[in-house]
Parts: sequence; C-alpha cells; structure tokens
Amino acid sequence: MKGAVLGTGIDLVENARMQDMLERWGDRLKQRVFLPVECSYCDGKASPWRHYAGRFAVKEAVAKAFGTGIEPRLSWLDIAVGRDAQSGAPFVELSERGRRLAEALGVGRILVSLSHTHHYAVAQALLLGDERNPGQPA
Repeated sequence: MKGAVLGTGIDLVENARMQDMLERWGDRLKQRVFLPVECSYCDGKASPWRHYAGRFAVKEAVAKAFGTGIEPRLSWLDIAVGRDAQSGAPFVELSERGRRLAEALGVGRILVSLSHTHHYAVAQALLLGDERNPGQPA
C-alpha cells in the first residue's frame, strides 16, 4: 500500500531555551544547525528565537521519524525547513545524503506539522512509503 507510515517523530522546544542558546552561541549555533535560507527567514522576524525553535523542532522530529536521530547519516544541515509561500505550511527538503537515506528506507514523502505558542514550538513528522517499498523499512 503506497503511503504507509514508515516512521513518526515529534519534538517540543522551549522558546526561551532557544533564545538563551542563540544569545550564548550566536552564529556558531546557526552555522552548525541551520542553513542560510533558514537563518534569513528567522532573522527577519520580530522574535527570531521562536522561529528558530520551530525549525529546530522540525529537524528533530524528522530525525526521530527516520529512527536515527541527529547522527553522521543525517545531520542538522541535511534537513532544510521551508514554508510554502501560498499556504504557509511547513515542508522539508533533504540534502543529497538525506535523500539517499530516505531512498534506502523506502521513504516517498515526508509530512511535517509545526505549531507555536508564546512559550513552545512543537513539530511532528511522518515518513510515508513509496511505491517501491510500500511500508517495510529497510
């Protein structure tokens, strides 16, 4: 069955903690965890730390859905978080290395959801199977 769930992940980030991390580590943190396009988006907001927290949560949720966490096969920079211009819905794009891992696991699509409150950002990710591998992780 095409579209079977191969993995799920969720993550919750405290906005204040992300603000503290950005104040303490600044560009060093940004360069290690976020792509330039993500930084440009977040830094253009009134409360950038809230948007960084959301992107961090998405990256963690995706890594958890893969079952790897953040590790050599899937790093922070292998997961790019974007926002659909029309709907505002978040989406992810994987680097070449991330795409190879997804292909090896039979992942055809990654769905993400992201929500913010004043204090928290939460994200959920679902990995859906492709036609070649409809529901059996490699």
